[in-house]
Amino acid sequence: MARRNVCMLALGAVLLLRIATVSRSKDLRGKEPQGALRIPSQFSEGERVNMKEALKGAIQIPTVSFSSEESNTTALAEFGEYIYKVFPTVFSTSFIQHEVVGGYSHLFIVQGSDPSLQPYMLLAHFDVVPAPAEGWEVPPFSGLEHDGFIWGRGTLDNKNSVTAILQALELLLIRNYIPQRSFFIALGHDEEARGVQLAFIVDEGSFILDGFIPNIKKPFAQIAVEEKGGINLMLQVNMTPGHSSAPPKETSIGILAAAISRLEQTPLPNMFGDGPLKTTLELLAHEFSFPTNIIMSNLWLSWPLVRRLMERNCITNPLVRTTTALTMFNAGIKVNVIPPVAQATVNFRIHPAQTVQEVLELVKNIVADDRVQLHVLSAFDPLPASPFDDQALGYQLLRRTIQSVFPEINIVAPGTCIGNTDSRHYMNLSNGIYRFNPLYLQPQGFSSIHGINEKISVQAYETQVKFIFELIQNADTDRVPVPHVHEL
Repeated sequence: MARRNVCMLALGAVLLLRIATVSRSKDLRGKEPQGALRIPSQFSEGERVNMKEALKGAIQIPTVSFSSEESNTTALAEFGEYIYKVFPTVFSTSFIQHEVVGGYSHLFIVQGSDPSLQPYMLLAHFDVVPAPAEGWEVPPFSGLEHDGFIWGRGTLDNKNSVTAILQALELLLIRNYIPQRSFFIALGHDEEARGVQLAFIVDEGSFILDGFIPNIKKPFAQIAVEEKGGINLMLQVNMTPGHSSAPPKETSIGILAAAISRLEQTPLPNMFGDGPLKTTLELLAHEFSFPTNIIMSNLWLSWPLVRRLMERNCITNPLVRTTTALTMFNAGIKVNVIPPVAQATVNFRIHPAQTVQEVLELVKNIVADDRVQLHVLSAFDPLPASPFDDQALGYQLLRRTIQSVFPEINIVAPGTCIGNTDSRHYMNLSNGIYRFNPLYLQPQGFSSIHGINEKISVQAYETQVKFIFELIQNADTDRVPVPHVHEL
């Protein structure tokens, strides 16, 4: 869409200019020493009330994106006015610059006192998927607080991150905080920038996982260091229309339905092997009971068994293969007319070990019918894995903050983001892109994302604000944090 392209180019130009300015500027109010006192993440009762009220108000603005071409632009504009009102210190602080990009997205440039430290970026988006009221226990845009939870579309994806980032910064600024390391906050969707470099980028995409892997009773934190690619593929069958009283042997709907059935009945190859998933399973090995712990501790021998076990579970299956999901089917114009056209849209999430072209070739071979036309609506390859070793600054800062805010979590592991995030538009800015939401997530909560009855507990949201409050301060270091090793 033209507006979206303008937004991408505009944000790229803004970031080029602003990061250059950040790297040159040394004219800030006093450079704090590396040993500056840390601001404790303790909040008053009034501040905690303001936190949840800010999120509830954000949920009540229906910033719905119906497609890549259609959004509720009135609500998007209203949201910009809302954050200006709710986070006044962020907008009035002299060392923070704010830009509206492409009409609705927001870029904040937070000027640090030490220009020798490479900047970083925090990402979040405030557009949400549609939420028809059917099936919801409360209206999806009510922001209702009930039984300790705030309900509504965007409470987990991803307005919670938007308001938590701004809330944490607001609270730090009220306490006279001046960052040493400059950073950027990009709030919006489908934005792109090129030609500049950041130390690391943090976006949504993973959680503290609780109950996702069978036989693992203890939650563990997973930082997604890689992200699946995607294809939206339209399958189309054209035939001569006719009267239903004299139907042909096969109709466009029947031909297309058979092709779709073949795709659903023929999973794409299991790609389990080296990478973040193997590392995660090795880290979790001691959390399994006997004999699974022995199996997971010896993946060099047991990987054929493990790969079969992973694909049998609907939650772990997306981690080992490219997934196939039929999401739209359109055909027919009248009950007594043989339809001339039948169309279906299939969404593929591409495993990091595969490419768009490889998946398309596999799909063509599975469909195996020249009458079925394949039209690529959109496609992009998986993102390369970001480093997660002891020298990876962004990963280790997240790990350190997780261990501080969630001391009960013994394992922090790298992982794969099975969804798609805005961070893919920023891959030219940094080779360290990390996706993590500081929230506990159970399978039921996961199903509510893009589903019904999405909600977040008030306590969990307060902890998310606390996490970002500490992460921003932790990022002021000029060295990689030393990983803390838990005894197993």
